Amino acid sequence: MARPQRTREATAAQARLRLASAQAFLDVAELVLDEKERVEMPGVAAGLAVLAGIAASDAICARRLRLIYRGEDHHGAASLLQQATPDGKKLAVTFLRLVDLKDEAHYGLVVVSARRARDSVRWARSLLERAQQELER
Repeated sequence: MARPQRTREATAAQARLRLASAQAFLDVAELVLDEKERVEMPGVAAGLAVLAGIAASDAICARRLRLIYRGEDHHGAASLLQQATPDGKKLAVTFLRLVDLKDEAHYGLVVVSARRARDSVRWARSLLERAQQELER
């Protein structure tokens, strides 16, 4: 079977590295989320949550499929994630919620609300927890 386009092979060690990166991004996102003094911090927290979700998705796909998505379009990564596990469709929905915030959080000129930032951290945490489960198998 041919490898899907815009993917590269990944090892178990790379899956663990992506999981560790996801945890680091999420740790910092949670710290920044609590910062009330600066208006830009919810956007920073959301941006870090997006990176955490992407890394967690990579960890899941690397563990289950031995592949990581490497394209520009994160919808392709969602499709790969959907194939990776029996609950992949649910994971892909959560992942897409996060990546839909990516432009706003990383490049936007509007302030990300505290609620959207909290939601993004919660979504990233759910993907991270699922990735941890996969790597413990």
